[in-house]
Amino acid sequence: MDLKNKIARAIHGNVAKVIIGKDEQITTVLATWLAGGHVLLEDVPGTGKTMLARSFSKSVDVPFTRVQFTPDLLPSDLTGHSFYDEANKRFIFRKGPLFTTLFLGDELNRATPRAQSALLEAMAERQITAEGVTAPLSPLFFVIATQNPIEQQGTFPLPEAALDRFWVRLAIGVPEKEDETKMLLARTAADPLAQIDKVVSAKELESVQQEIGRIQVAPALAQYLIGLLTILRKHPKLALGPSPRSGIQLLRLSMVWAFLAGEDFVRPEFVYELAPAVLAHRLMLQPEARFEGIKNEEIIDECLKKVRATAR
Repeated sequence: MDLKNKIARAIHGNVAKVIIGKDEQITTVLATWLAGGHVLLEDVPGTGKTMLARSFSKSVDVPFTRVQFTPDLLPSDLTGHSFYDEANKRFIFRKGPLFTTLFLGDELNRATPRAQSALLEAMAERQITAEGVTAPLSPLFFVIATQNPIEQQGTFPLPEAALDRFWVRLAIGVPEKEDETKMLLARTAADPLAQIDKVVSAKELESVQQEIGRIQVAPALAQYLIGLLTILRKHPKLALGPSPRSGIQLLRLSMVWAFLAGEDFVRPEFVYELAPAVLAHRLMLQPEARFEGIKNEEIIDECLKKVRATAR
């Protein structure tokens, strides 16, 4: 996509210095942040999941924390805890790493469901409850979580309710030969992130978020979206279809897509383009469909074709 917004273009260009040949993934992560959502990066080790998140943290001048999720991680390790201050004879609450703006949770599925739930509250409510106290988070609070889909030993798969909190699931993938050659030559430096500078302030990013609301959504577009969700929910090979929340998030993300493209309204092709990333991880196949090796993305593609045919 040819980004029309100057601030979005600056962030994208900065991240692309390190994450080479993955323009679509960079744009989708950026759009999700602007939409107010969160991203799950699911791919094998070594594809650049953590590097992508750190590149965004280097590009935008906001607080950043990274936590390596492990089986012994406790909720208080994320939210914080109280300790007794002997000097002042009182308890003091020490904030945990979730009190930030950009949070990277590496290998999320290695933590227990109890620890995962602390992150999910922050994602859903933009607030943290710890030891009876509820504190708000930044309006720009953004979670990038990673997990390896291949290795299952010692992991705690995210339940459907947790997956539904992620607006988007993305794979980075192996780069094309030409892009991988560029990447190898660019990584001769000890730290590739050293070439990235802060190019956007938190206030500038917030101003872009506020502009999204001016994007128009036609009633016909809403009907296209409802048509897609309805067809998916009735699909015989699905045990669980998309939730109403997923429809709201897909529409919101499509509004950001329109804004980045310099449009004043959402086009149906924006919905079609974003649907697999937004919906695939929320669908549950019937047992026989899993046995046949059918992919969620294949069912979405089939339903998108039906919606397109109806729209003509």
